[in-house]
Amino acid sequence: MERRYFFSKLGIGAVIASSLAMTKSASAKISTGRIDRRLKKLGIILPEAPKAKAIYTPFRISGNLVYIAGQGPIPSPQHPAFGRVGADITTEQGYYAARTTGLNILALLKKACGGNLDRVVHCVQIQGVVRCSDDYADSPKVINGASALFQDVFGDDGLAARAATGTNALPANIICEILSVWEIKI
Repeated sequence: MERRYFFSKLGIGAVIASSLAMTKSASAKISTGRIDRRLKKLGIILPEAPKAKAIYTPFRISGNLVYIAGQGPIPSPQHPAFGRVGADITTEQGYYAARTTGLNILALLKKACGGNLDRVVHCVQIQGVVRCSDDYADSPKVINGASALFQDVFGDDGLAARAATGTNALPANIICEILSVWEIKI
């Protein structure tokens, strides 16, 4: 899916409204770093960093790497976060779900970086899993939603080695789940 078409069709305001409506609070800190200015220019307000929903930690720092646990999409009235791509969800809706999953990842990454996304060197790896019908073959197009977001925010440093696979089930019937690894400045 072409990013410019996606953004013009959905409008970045929908992303902001969705994340704000679901979290009831955006990042309260006003930051002035380069990446925070970039987010503002893009019209992106990060949601509150998601809390663990089971027995795990949302992120782990090891050396100069941040491992972000599997994250799911932000549900909103306009765009689904639950369903099966290729059955009741379109590729475009899946792309949006992956993009909002990326917003959750960025919120956790910001928390891991002590509120300073300028510490990010680059995205090392993304592993995306899409809940889809048995014959659906476009999982990479869905996960492009997160990859495009990371590239928009960090430029080429947002591009990562990546896997995008399909499956018949994900927790709570979410459309996609994405794990990621980021290199940061210590």
